[in-house]
Amino acid sequence: MVKFNVVREVNEIKNQISYSKNIGFFFGAGSSTALGIPNIAQLTEAIKKSLTGDYLKYFEEIKTDLESNCPDKKINIEDILNQIRRIRDITYEHKERAYLSINGEEAKYLDLKICELILQKISEEEEKVSLDVTKKFLAWFSMQNKDTSKEIFTTNYDMILEKSLELSEIPYFDGFVGSFEPFFWQESIDTFVGNNDLTKNWVRLWKIHGSLNWFWKTNMDNGTLKIIRGDRSKTSLSQKNELVIYPSREKYISSKKQPFVAYFDRLKNYLLNGELLFIFSGYSFSDQHINELIFNCLRQNNRFFCLIFFYNDSEVEKFFELSLPCLNLNVFGPTKAIINGSIGELEISPEELKDSENCSKFWDVSGNYLSLGDFNRLTEFLISTSVNKSSFGDTSDGK
Repeated sequence: MVKFNVVREVNEIKNQISYSKNIGFFFGAGSSTALGIPNIAQLTEAIKKSLTGDYLKYFEEIKTDLESNCPDKKINIEDILNQIRRIRDITYEHKERAYLSINGEEAKYLDLKICELILQKISEEEEKVSLDVTKKFLAWFSMQNKDTSKEIFTTNYDMILEKSLELSEIPYFDGFVGSFEPFFWQESIDTFVGNNDLTKNWVRLWKIHGSLNWFWKTNMDNGTLKIIRGDRSKTSLSQKNELVIYPSREKYISSKKQPFVAYFDRLKNYLLNGELLFIFSGYSFSDQHINELIFNCLRQNNRFFCLIFFYNDSEVEKFFELSLPCLNLNVFGPTKAIINGSIGELEISPEELKDSENCSKFWDVSGNYLSLGDFNRLTEFLISTSVNKSSFGDTSDGK
């Protein structure tokens, strides 16, 4: 197998970060898991344990049916929610219509119950999370090139990034406007701001799988739904206040894009818009729609370069099997990497380090592996590439 020199490759990453005029980020569940939020598998198991009676029976029935039809896929709570919402659609939520043994009304209440538990469990874990790492990351990110917008795309529902941004008093925008019941404004997603726009340097936060503070609101005149952003601590989930998390519902205002669709369009336009260094952390590439969009943009824009950091080597191997060779894409796991379209093993040559360099910012000496797949360590590394590290606090312990 090909051998890659870690010191050489990390120095190249540092150069890319230092000289890139435009840097964007994509965070998956792994970035929140590194901070203490349960990953999708843990959340799926926690929801199952919390369900009782018919709710548990229907949950297991749907999960078993999906597993029998998708034997190669690890079924998670998002797959189950997706199937429940299909049942709601094909039965029109009628008690007289059913799929498997679950009628439309039962599917509706199961959906509500699962979303209630997701909101409860993630919110409980959020309260325990230290925001030090995300605040340092955002402080670093907000100080990058002032000539381009700073964009973060994430599949996470939790509100760790919003909390960190507000505590750090860093302005950001997520596509919602208003103060009483902020509503989604599609036009704000479709347009890139000009050089003289005051909001150009705001962080853009695009939550492409929804959020724990988004809710469906029914238009009583025509029965259509719109999405509002609310106070999750004061909003009780009900048939009139359903949580907006992946996947979407269909009964949306027909003349408007759903946030999910608008964010996907934004992601595509952003990746095709000239020079860009785009960094993935905590994303397992398990969403085929996102994957296809990324690879299409890599093929179309030769000024677009991706850095992907995985927590496990198995993710590197799986990615290599699923993807086409791309020269504008490098992937790093603990001991394996994909560079210039070839997969190989990482090896470190300490003698290549300069006297002032310390490999502890990117290499775990005791475990002998690259540590950048951990969001905590990635943040520490990013800050170490900056000239004025004192602006971000002490990062020696990775906090």
